[in-house]
Amino acid sequence: MSIYTIGFTQKTAKTFFTFIKDAKVSTLIDVRLNNVSQLTGFTKKSDLSYFLKELCDAQYMHLSDMAPTKEMLNGYKRNEISWQTYEDKYLNLLSQRNVERSVTQLLLDEACFLCSEHEPHFCHRRLLAEYLRTSMDLDITIKHLF
Repeated sequence: MSIYTIGFTQKTAKTFFTFIKDAKVSTLIDVRLNNVSQLTGFTKKSDLSYFLKELCDAQYMHLSDMAPTKEMLNGYKRNEISWQTYEDKYLNLLSQRNVERSVTQLLLDEACFLCSEHEPHFCHRRLLAEYLRTSMDLDITIKHLF
């Protein structure tokens, strides 16, 4: 089974949707706190859902329970906490929320987690994919689209 991750910053709409289409993503799972951001117009909830269906034959789903808290995210962005502290807090939050219960193996197959960060290295979408692979004890290959 493959799970993908993608961030939308530093990507044009053409690049973004080409990645999604070429990977044959079935469901884009938005794991951002705010899915109506003004940062990139094509990633607003209503537009994104439309474009995914029309351009990629993919579904859209917003699962805010998989997003970090605003306080946690702001603490990291403002350099008030380290990446390691952020990672520990986020993984604990996923465990407390039992996020693995909100998804099925069928939903995850060929799914793609979306957030804003360009690369996955310091992004919660990577942590989420790794957490689900471990907590659900699945043979998951994680592929980052960037």
